[in-house]
Amino acid sequence: MEAVSRKPYQGVSNIIRFNWHFYVIAGISVLLILSASIYIGDLLFWFLVVLALGIVASTCISLLTSYYVYDRSRLYDFTWLSQFEESKIKRIANVHAGFDETSITLKDHFQSAEISVYDFYDPSKHTEVSIERARRAYPAYDGTIRLTTSELPMQDKSADLIFNIFALHEVRSREERIRFLQEQVRALRDDGKVIIVEHLRDVANFLAYNIGFFHFLSAREWNTNFVQANLRVESQFTITPFVTVFILTKADGNTH
Repeated sequence: MEAVSRKPYQGVSNIIRFNWHFYVIAGISVLLILSASIYIGDLLFWFLVVLALGIVASTCISLLTSYYVYDRSRLYDFTWLSQFEESKIKRIANVHAGFDETSITLKDHFQSAEISVYDFYDPSKHTEVSIERARRAYPAYDGTIRLTTSELPMQDKSADLIFNIFALHEVRSREERIRFLQEQVRALRDDGKVIIVEHLRDVANFLAYNIGFFHFLSAREWNTNFVQANLRVESQFTITPFVTVFILTKADGNTH
């Protein structure tokens, strides 16, 4: 299976395509606000105009940020994977929450490695219509295994790298998220790495996505999860100010 080159504007167009209902609601809201402003006094008129402009500005900022992150940054060219020596990577797991844009590229980057792809999407828990639309638009990677977060079907100490790219924040329960990370630790070789790529609930993402940043987890929350799952942060870096990558190892090192 050959790597698929990302098309221009693929990231931002996917966001609009899978979340179009939000933009329809925003557009209708602006029209209703401006229509109402015609029939009220001067003070409320300007308040409503500013409110409408705020909705337009917030929507444009979020889309421009998404274009920058998903279409113009080094996020999906995976040049940041050069820190891992390809010849030493024998088995990879890629975990996602129903929308997989990365498995083909990971396989292309680590051509000699075996890659297992796991989808923990559960329609009873992950009710966002955007995920359903994305699943219909992008077929699953060949051999993708459906699972729950209670068990990762891998042997103990069998994986060199376990990727979680924009996935684990979809596990909204802290206890469930920690248990899933513990399962990944069990499957990880003593010198293996868990890689987590996420937006954070921080100032940058608030400015970019407004109240949408509440869907993300804070750095403090992630670090608490890591400690409780027996992981430690070996390195951490950002890809743009809006995306953080955590490279994690077992907290107890090679003692087992």
